[in-house]
Amino acid sequence: MPSATNKIALFIDGANLYATARTLGFDIDYKRLLLEFQSRGTLVRAFYYTAIIEDQEYSSIRPLIDWLDYNGYSVVTKATKEFVDAAGRRKVKGNMDIELAVDAMELADSIDQMVLFSGDGDFRSLVEAVQRRGVRVTVISTISSQPPMIADELRRQADVFTDLVQLQSKLGRDPSERPAPREPREARQHTPQFLQRTTTTSMAPRGDDEEFED
Repeated sequence: MPSATNKIALFIDGANLYATARTLGFDIDYKRLLLEFQSRGTLVRAFYYTAIIEDQEYSSIRPLIDWLDYNGYSVVTKATKEFVDAAGRRKVKGNMDIELAVDAMELADSIDQMVLFSGDGDFRSLVEAVQRRGVRVTVISTISSQPPMIADELRRQADVFTDLVQLQSKLGRDPSERPAPREPREARQHTPQFLQRTTTTSMAPRGDDEEFED
């Protein structure tokens, strides 16, 4: 039975969790996710990290961010940076590792358990540092994909590793609630503005489908 004295904080690497869930073939229901971990103890904070392309006419992550912000999550965002690689291809960089690490270290003395939704091996040192402060760390990603979405060094460092596929029945969204495919931009230009707004807001809450370079 979960203990009310078990103080939990969630740290969600938005782009990484979205990619993992997509690989496993389901969408995350963020309302159910919050309820699941509230049932496991005292949920001190639920952080969600994502980078945003600010100059886009429409960003599909905006409805999710707005929903999370009003429904119990602490949303941390920053603008992406664009660069051109050696082959002349335009790339977008949106790494949130530092923001997540700073928040985790600041909160470490106030929690008993850290739950990290990410498979990024760069977090291994953070997990080790938080553990030295007496915090148990659960990492949620997947080894069910080929290749696995989680770095081996991060999985080994965690106190507990949970495969996201095992949580699908608790955190997955009902497929019948999946939003209809978004219309092409040309079609939206001929749609009345109030209908465009209805279509957009009906998408929340859904996964983070921005893709960035780490």
